Amino acid sequence: MLRIYNTLTNKKEEFTPIEPGKVKMYVCGMTVYDLCHLGHARVLVVFDMVVRYLRSAGYDVTYIRNITDIDDKIIQRANENNEDFSVLTARFIEAMHEDAKALNILPPDEEPKATAYMGDIIKMVADLIERGYAYAGDNGDVYYSVNKFETYGKLSGKKLEDLRSGERVAVDVNKSDPLDFVLWKSAKPDEPSWDSPWGKGRPGWHIECSAMSTCCLGNHFDIHGGGQDLQFPHHENEIAQSEAATGEKFVNYWMHNGFVRVDDEKMSKSLGNFFTIREVLKEYRAEEIRYFILASHYRSPLNYADTLLDAAQSSLARLYTSLRGIEIGCCELDAESVARFNDAMNEDFNTAEALAVLFDLANKINKTRDSDPEATMTYAATLKHLGGVLGLLEDNPDEFFKSSVGSAEAAGAENIDRLVGERLQAKKDKNWQRADEIRDELRLEGIELEDNGAQTSWRRV
Repeated sequence: MLRIYNTLTNKKEEFTPIEPGKVKMYVCGMTVYDLCHLGHARVLVVFDMVVRYLRSAGYDVTYIRNITDIDDKIIQRANENNEDFSVLTARFIEAMHEDAKALNILPPDEEPKATAYMGDIIKMVADLIERGYAYAGDNGDVYYSVNKFETYGKLSGKKLEDLRSGERVAVDVNKSDPLDFVLWKSAKPDEPSWDSPWGKGRPGWHIECSAMSTCCLGNHFDIHGGGQDLQFPHHENEIAQSEAATGEKFVNYWMHNGFVRVDDEKMSKSLGNFFTIREVLKEYRAEEIRYFILASHYRSPLNYADTLLDAAQSSLARLYTSLRGIEIGCCELDAESVARFNDAMNEDFNTAEALAVLFDLANKINKTRDSDPEATMTYAATLKHLGGVLGLLEDNPDEFFKSSVGSAEAAGAENIDRLVGERLQAKKDKNWQRADEIRDELRLEGIELEDNGAQTSWRRV
């Protein structure tokens, strides 16, 4: 039975979908005004992992990941660049898709953009006004009245009285309460705007996701995910808006991945301590970045450090090395390993424990390779299959070792391949002494050669 840590209840709960066998999941995606950084990569990889595992477990998953393509930061960046905001967002949407593809992220079933749902956003704002949860200010903005929603704070654990007394709230004479948040912003000069019953304007950030998620998945759905930084106020406000507008429970399970940290600070553009995915890809393979992210539990903080990415390189290379020279055909999987893998993933998607199962399989392959070919193939097929559930080990092992982007492990593999080629040529030239020297040299480095006719493969022992 799958158990998920539900941020709404602060405990692990058995997962029971609203409709048996089907899962509806929404994840807050990118605000597209700049290149994606490693914090964004974690959101992409974590929820891609969740979708892959749910589908492997037999669920019919509908996965929605939105794009925020209109907000203050987008407008500011477009003005700085002296370009139309839609040109700016189109460029960074394309860049985001390129980064996601590099990280082996499956595309979502739908990827709604806020600007395409303007009619639905305006309708939800109007419904909130009609139900008494929102009001128009004298400045043309429309605000949500937080004190009208009795359970406000149930996701974050925050109480209105504590927020009022303990946090700085910007004074706005147009609000009935300093904690009220904007649903619709009146148009300002030289900003994009849309017609509405309250005059020209544009939506606030929070209402965009409420409208897009309910339009794509219905008023009540199974899982809502995103980064930990979105828990408050964004997701808290989504609950308040959505449940007030529809009269139904919004989401059953809330999932939040932990921060990526640099020097004990959250990686973010505002702090200027971020590394874009593209920068990291200059030094490490995309699959190594993916492994690095999955090696930690999704809810724990993830510390960015070259040493940890180097460790991911070595770990991934070990798994690929165990698969070298094995032709994986159709065979049954190792039931015990599959069960252990599923047990780990069913415990709130514990990828660290699941990866340990993969290494046990790699060890079994190395132990049985020379003595039990049938068992070796079963273990290899299982390793390949379970790796695929995590979006890993989808390369041909030999192709993996041809790449040397920032990887000492790969560079070492290139050197091994060079020596193997030199040995093959020495054998053709009947230079048996040199051939034996190369074999012995590699054996001292823990590399075992296996001759098969005119071909030679190698593996670490």
